[in-house]
This record gives sequence, C-alpha cells and structure tokens, in this order.
Amino acid sequence: MKKLLMASAATALMAGAAFADGHGKEIKIGVILGFTGPIESLTPHMAAGAELAMKEVTDSGMLLDGMTVTSVRADSTCIDAAAATAAAERLITSDGIKAIMGADCSGVTGAILSNVALANGVVMISPSATSPGLSDAEDNGLFFRTAPSDARQGVVMTEVLLEEGIKSVALTYTNNDYGKGLADAFQTSYEAAGGTVTISAAHEDGKADYSAEVGALASAGGDRLVVAGYIDQGGAGIVRGAIDAGAFDTFHFPDGMIGTALEEKFGSEIDGSSGQHPGTDSPGAAKYEALVGGAFEATSPFSPESYDAAALIMLAMQAAGSADSADFKSKVMDVANAPGEQIFPGDLAKALEILKAGGEVDYVGATAVELIGGGESAGNYRQITFTNGKIETVKFR
Repeated sequence: MKKLLMASAATALMAGAAFADGHGKEIKIGVILGFTGPIESLTPHMAAGAELAMKEVTDSGMLLDGMTVTSVRADSTCIDAAAATAAAERLITSDGIKAIMGADCSGVTGAILSNVALANGVVMISPSATSPGLSDAEDNGLFFRTAPSDARQGVVMTEVLLEEGIKSVALTYTNNDYGKGLADAFQTSYEAAGGTVTISAAHEDGKADYSAEVGALASAGGDRLVVAGYIDQGGAGIVRGAIDAGAFDTFHFPDGMIGTALEEKFGSEIDGSSGQHPGTDSPGAAKYEALVGGAFEATSPFSPESYDAAALIMLAMQAAGSADSADFKSKVMDVANAPGEQIFPGDLAKALEILKAGGEVDYVGATAVELIGGGESAGNYRQITFTNGKIETVKFR
C-alpha cells in the first residue's frame, strides 16, 4: 500500500499537480525570523543559510526515501510576541510545517515555544535565541539551539575587555529578555573578575532621540561603553548619540550589534571598539563559506548557526525514519554529538545515507556543533575589533 501511495504521488508530481500540506513527497519547515524589526539586516543571511541546507538535502534525494524539503518563511518581528505567536500558529495550522528553524530573538522565541510549539508538539531549533532564561524553559524535549547561552557570552565579554585593559565600563541594554539576560550575565562575570560597571541602564527601541540615555551613561563614565542592543534599532541610536556628544571614544558590541550594517552606519568613527559573536574557525566554517560561494554573507552573525539548525532537524528526521516531531525530537542530540562519522557542510547527503543504513553521525557542521544539557550549544565565539572602519577578526574563543 505504501509503495502504491508513493507511486501515485510521483505520478502526480510528474503531472505538475500540487500536493496538500503535509502529504505526498514534501516536508515543510518553518523559517521564522525577524525579517522586519531591529535585526532585519541579519535575518536574510540567516534564512539563506537554513534554506541552503534544505536545498542540499532535497537535491540529494536521500531524506525519507526521496522527500523534498520546502522552506516556509514567517516574520517574528524579533520584538512583538503576539505577532510572532500568530505567525507560528499559521505556519503549523495553515502551512502544515513539521518543524521550526527559529525563532531568532529570545523573547519571541520563548513566546512561540510556550504558546505554540508545546501545544502542537513541534520541534524548534533556534540559531540565535541566547537568553539564559531559555535554558530552564518548559519544552517537553522540543527546544534546541545552535547558538550558546548568554551566560557563556557574559564570560567571553569579560575576558575580552579585561585582556584589553578595560577595568570599568558603562552598560546599556535593550529592554527585553535578550538585553536584560545578557546584561545581568555580563555584569555578574565582569564584577566577579574585578571589573567595575559604573551604570547598567535599559534603553527602549524605536526612539528618535537617545540624548537622555547617553547623558546618564556619560555621567557615570567608564573606559568603554558596552551596548547590548540591536544594530538596526536602539543600539545604533545609542552609539550615534554617544559619538555626537563626545561621550565615549570606543564601544564593546555583543552579538546583536555586529554585522555589516555596523560598518555602514559608523565606519572609522568606532575604530578601536571591540566585540564578539558566536563563531568558530573550525574546518566546518571554511567549508560553509565555500558552499555559500558568495551567494550571501556566510560570516554574518547566526547564518552558520541557521544552516546547522536546519541540518539537525533533517538529520534527526532521517534517524527517526519520520518527519513527525514526536518521533524525531529524541534524535536531535544523537545526530548532533559523538559517536559517529563527522559531518560538515556539504556532507548532508553522506549523513543521510549513513543514517538510512542504520549508522551513526556526529554533526560538526559550520559551527563545531556540540549540544549539552537540554539541547544547549556548548558555544564558540569570534572576537572582533574595528580597524579603518572595518570589522576584523582578532581570534576565536
């Protein structure tokens, strides 16, 4: 009967007929990211990374006896939990997606997880939601992330700043789950290591004028201003205000602030500034850049993590022999970690073949993937500096 159904589906495909959602030879994966909002300059490269993995798998013809994989995009907005929840619900109820690659920002990711993914039993793998609060969120084994928690980023920030001789900083953060979680993690780590945070102040996104916030930060002083915000929103406004007022000469940028838009907005005005975002110099990173081939920015923050998130979803499906989240959620950790043959970008066909034959894979991917605890990424970071208006890599941590 199964062979008859597959033959009928193949005939329908050759005839050019459309299949109903969730049927025939198509698996839909939701890609829910902030295509509008405070990180909209980053998300096209993230979506492209995930969709590159989907194309690689589809072209192989190896997933679950020849299933094709289709991306269905939806806008999380990054900041509007209600809009993100509604978008995720549409992906599941109307589009028939089998898993979610996303979301991106921590607040909307938590909202989708608690209000949609749990209720519908759908696996989510986020490439960029970094709030430490998500580590303890109720998830029924459905939530994973390929970017490390900001508990780790806070430690890395501390190391970078102290190694550069920065003993005191003013700190501002976007007033949401991401900003507050990162600010708290950093302040705890920095002060424990002997640094001084002169002020820790929230800022709201979407304002036209940040002079009041900049004034408070300038009054508190510090060797550098840490801006835990968004490059396409209030974080950029804070930096512009601080530069124009002569309040700070250099800045430190966590992941939400780093991208080519930072170069475009400020250029050499922020030379000497520092920062970090998830990244690795592992062999997989070079393989990912080669695979992308200039089609989009392979080194854009969270683009490699997006490729890896989508790849893990599809490999887990193959390991389980099923596209149902209830079946493959338990396989995500298995395919992500040793033992097994190491798998890099461009190797997905090989991985699918190994899994089909009953073998094991250790997905290394573009970001040296290792999942620990409840689907947490162990995490690696790319440390950057600004020189002549350009982002330069200092080293990897």
